[in-house]
Amino acid sequence: MNLDAVFDLPSVEHFQRGRAERIHALLADHAAAAPGPGTPPAPSPEGRLPGGGPELPGDPVADALAHHFLEGAERAARRNDPAAFGWYRSAPKRSHREYLVATPVGTHLLIDPSADEMLETEISDTPICLLGPDTQPPSGPARDLVVEAVRVGAEAGFGTLLHGSAPVIVLLARRSLGEVLTSWSITRLPGTIFVDHVDDPTVLARDIIHEAGHNWLNGALATYEIKIPESVTFHSPWKRKHRPAFGFIHACWAFPLTVIFADRVLCQVQGAVAAYLAAYLDKQRPLLAAAEDDHSRALDLIDEPDLRSRLADVFAAARAL
Repeated sequence: MNLDAVFDLPSVEHFQRGRAERIHALLADHAAAAPGPGTPPAPSPEGRLPGGGPELPGDPVADALAHHFLEGAERAARRNDPAAFGWYRSAPKRSHREYLVATPVGTHLLIDPSADEMLETEISDTPICLLGPDTQPPSGPARDLVVEAVRVGAEAGFGTLLHGSAPVIVLLARRSLGEVLTSWSITRLPGTIFVDHVDDPTVLARDIIHEAGHNWLNGALATYEIKIPESVTFHSPWKRKHRPAFGFIHACWAFPLTVIFADRVLCQVQGAVAAYLAAYLDKQRPLLAAAEDDHSRALDLIDEPDLRSRLADVFAAARAL
């Protein structure tokens, strides 16, 4: 299965670019109204700052960071913090090079936060972390781990997904293999992934792919303006309870992606990691089987034929393994 073709959806990229451009314009309006001292110069017509600054929207990192800056600016305004507000309104014009990581599929931005940098907010049931004026650059080992994880994922066929839907990676707690690993993504920060890790790139790649899948699907649903009724529910074998169709469809997309990934890389790993991934596949196969009939019915709620076909094809590919 050619996964790059599955994830290649230019209309989603165009939608994300337009959304980020509107955020940048909003922040620029604030900057024009109150430029203040030390405001960086305006970008050139080519879309780069004088002296080699960052590209403007159209780059997945810039598009994802636009949402960080909008949330940060709103948070600063509510807290009456003019210094932080000023940083966020000028942030799109900064390079943020100290957080950038070059990977085989392009540039990612990596945040390796301390526990006190995680924020409890009203926009999410889970903690979030925003790039901000006090964010510390990631360590060398964290950079190396992410680069290797992206390489493993790309070689397994997920390069397009990782480039476009995982541009900002937030490394959470370091766990031991066998401990529960948590990861999440939220609609208010599209393109950002929060993920635990075990210092193994293959396991990290699996979990980044899972969350990148959620980001990709959220982008596709928003692009096509697909509204999934909240009143429709399906039994989720992963949660062992009925869930709204939105969450069920997401699970039936993200878990098959990780099954395909784990199956493709299993022959490349050894020892404890190989046993861990084999056990993961053994666990997922019956869950996919249990969800199959409901998944077919749930896809009737996706009224965009091309997107519906992509979701069905990935699920079928995972079921066949």
